[in-house]
Amino acid sequence: MPERELISQILGRLRWLLHWSLLGTCVGGVVGAAVALFLWSLDRVVDQFWQFPWLLWGLPLLGWLGAILYTRFGGNSSKGTNLILEQIHEPGGGVPLRMALLILLGTLLTHLGGGSAGREGTAVQMGGGLAGGIAHGLRLRGQDLSRTLMTGIAAGFGAVFGTPLAGTIFAMEVLTQGQIRHAATVPCLVAACMGNHVVHSLGIIHTRHTIDPWANENGLDAWLVAKVFLASVVFGLASLLFVRMTHGIQHLLERTVRTPELRPVVAGVTIWILVWLVGSRDYLGLGVNPNPADPGGVTLQSCFHADGATPLSWLWKLVFTAVTAGGGLRGGEVTPLFFMGAALGNATAGLLNAPVGLMAALGFVAVFAGASKTPLACTVMAMELFVLGQSNPPPAGFVLLAALACHVSWCISGGDSIFSRQRTLAETRN
Repeated sequence: MPERELISQILGRLRWLLHWSLLGTCVGGVVGAAVALFLWSLDRVVDQFWQFPWLLWGLPLLGWLGAILYTRFGGNSSKGTNLILEQIHEPGGGVPLRMALLILLGTLLTHLGGGSAGREGTAVQMGGGLAGGIAHGLRLRGQDLSRTLMTGIAAGFGAVFGTPLAGTIFAMEVLTQGQIRHAATVPCLVAACMGNHVVHSLGIIHTRHTIDPWANENGLDAWLVAKVFLASVVFGLASLLFVRMTHGIQHLLERTVRTPELRPVVAGVTIWILVWLVGSRDYLGLGVNPNPADPGGVTLQSCFHADGATPLSWLWKLVFTAVTAGGGLRGGEVTPLFFMGAALGNATAGLLNAPVGLMAALGFVAVFAGASKTPLACTVMAMELFVLGQSNPPPAGFVLLAALACHVSWCISGGDSIFSRQRTLAETRN
């Protein structure tokens, strides 16, 4: 290759990197600010729900209001994350900017009434909506539009959990099962890091989960590996159960309740019944922190300790979340998936005589890996979210066990995913 041509190619690559790094910085900054607003608002809403328990009785009405917003103003925004995936695979009309505002309002309404929803779906859709608005303003089309939407996903995911590296990989891994789209690595990484930085700069503190040390934590004990493998099979089955139940409830309501605005009402009433059956409010909302009126309740945090969950806590959280998501109440499923995975890990630790904190942490990431089909992102998330003891980063042995748990769960759960527009390799080849 002539020297002049080689220099021209290198300069072209540098221009491409600078262009997409700048765009990633812009997307990450905007999305990070929006996510910070969302997290701040979510904290206020959750506080109101715990302070005024009667708000649970308003969940059907709040769900109805959210559905009305989407019916009147949403258009194709009602597809949520699936719309973003569609537009990345086959760029067309893009993702409307109003998606960011609608999912913010819809999620806050759900949490105000105690719906078992999360925050990742909200952050990703806000990221996609804002990135779509930027792409529209810049008149981006084709692969440029796809790449910009991916930066929005990375920024939203990385900012909402404080996991920029996992957010980067998630944006590239979630599109197609078993395949990663490397072409967007740089802008996704820049956007995720920028989004995370902005959230921190605005005073939002992310939760880090502490694992108690266990024997031979720096190595791999054969018996422990075998126990983790068995538990990971269970994690994968739980992922499959959640996805099937959520989609099953959604399809059932679509067939039996013809008016879309009434489906969240049915879901809200069902949540009432579930609270009455369980006799506890532990499985409402995010489930990260305890109800101040009942500090001894089951939470995501308590699952990392012995006796911090009941043997069926994971199942109750699964049912509450499947009804919430399948019934059309807005918000993500990921934080509830963390809860059910940690609770299931807590239960399996007792059965297998394994370290409780370790198994809860592995369930935390493995159930999400199986449900979202993103085992690599979830492995990296384990590195970013967990600390050992007081402040130590997780040892190499933990990272390897997390990789094993996430990939076994992903394999066992099959092709069923919480994202219906996520493609398989066969669809990509066709």
